[in-house]
Amino acid sequence: MATLDTESQVGGLIRAWRERRRLSQLQLAAQAEVSTRHLSFVETGRSRPTREMIERLAAQLDVPLRERNELLLSAGYAPRYGQRDPDAPELRAVMDAFRTLLDAHLPHPALVLDRCWDVVDRNPATDVLLEGCAPELLEPPVNAIRISLHPDGLAPRIRNLGQWRGHLLSQVRSRLAVTGDHRLRSLLEEVSAYPCRDTGTAARADVVVPLRLSIGDTEFSFFSVATSAMSATDVTIDELHIEAFYPADEATVRAFRAQ
Repeated sequence: MATLDTESQVGGLIRAWRERRRLSQLQLAAQAEVSTRHLSFVETGRSRPTREMIERLAAQLDVPLRERNELLLSAGYAPRYGQRDPDAPELRAVMDAFRTLLDAHLPHPALVLDRCWDVVDRNPATDVLLEGCAPELLEPPVNAIRISLHPDGLAPRIRNLGQWRGHLLSQVRSRLAVTGDHRLRSLLEEVSAYPCRDTGTAARADVVVPLRLSIGDTEFSFFSVATSAMSATDVTIDELHIEAFYPADEATVRAFRAQ
């Protein structure tokens, strides 16, 4: 049976998620179809939420699966969502589908990344992007944000470093705001401290933020598209996405066709 401490703990977490989503108790109660009084009792620990109530509130607050498990545990319930290793047999069908998409994207670069942008898988076309990076940055787990902005990584070859840096930092901030993951906070603090003198102004012709990267004597221009499994019920799959890079100009299209 849950104690008053566990009831207070889950209530505090629910309140924190509500405040992170900038919702009032009245707004969340209306969305979840519960009384404001009951929600208030849950948040203050005066009422113990059922498993179903936690799930209902978490759904309205768009709480990620990892953090939904934490809510359940804090209330004394067993976690609902599994978290398996990427090579677990249960995940094989999804991971094989990701690998199929990586291979189909050749000759262009594509990667499978986790919540913190650690590289889980990639296709051979990414090798050309990583040429010249410091060996220690290529030690697993390789982090795509770190290696992109580190002065010993891709940064010296990124022609629009300020613009691309601003885009990546915005992505990390957005995911931190959604998840509250302390690992993302640490990553953001680290990469924000990397040197960058480029102000990052966008060209008027840009319709997406491009990655303009020098490879040898040639400048390539890419934009990225993210793909994820929208129906995930496993924490690992929920946190994975494919980052696929496409040519952003005709010169890059021609260069890759010639490979």
